Amino acid sequence: MKKLGTSITTKESIFKAAVYLFYDHGYDGTSVRDIAKKANVNPATISYYFKGKQGILEACFTQFFEQYLRFLQEETEALSYVGADVCLKRAVYKILKFQSENHQLTRFIWREVSIDSQVVREIISSYLMKERHYLKRLFEQGMKDHAFKKQPVNFLVIGLKSMLTMPFLNSQQLREVWQMFPQEFYFIDHYYQTIDQWIDLLLVSEVDGGVKTELII
Repeated sequence: MKKLGTSITTKESIFKAAVYLFYDHGYDGTSVRDIAKKANVNPATISYYFKGKQGILEACFTQFFEQYLRFLQEETEALSYVGADVCLKRAVYKILKFQSENHQLTRFIWREVSIDSQVVREIISSYLMKERHYLKRLFEQGMKDHAFKKQPVNFLVIGLKSMLTMPFLNSQQLREVWQMFPQEFYFIDHYYQTIDQWIDLLLVSEVDGGVKTELII
């Protein structure tokens, strides 16, 4: 049992070291030796657990997107008994909180996804197509239930996805230009409120004074 516990700790330390270095230097700018030095292990140990640097990259994608998509799946499944606007807002909050708590991994993932490669094509065909499916389902169900105004769903998905990724993909810009820090709960709390108001603008207004329709900037 002790050996098993040691193995898990070693694997996690390698993964965390790799995420830090990928975040700081990029995937191409990080070597197996760099990761081994940061994790205080032998390079052969990395090959044992991950089959090399490519294996760590795949583990990064898997760990990030499986959790990310689970939040969307949970709220999509909840549509049978909860309104689409509530489900969408809950999914947004869960995703923002998850990304904030894992901001180094998050920035690396979204940065890596923007680069055309065979691995990214595989990610798009699996994880990102599922993301598209879940987000479309949330918006479409809201329109079907007459909760959301009729609008082009594809553009709504693109807009929401941009809001979910921008603070983490451009975290350095936020720090240096706006003095904002996506890894802090204060930022996530206030940023979520802005997206919450954006979602409210999509709602069908009540006959007597419903949701405000002015544009939030």
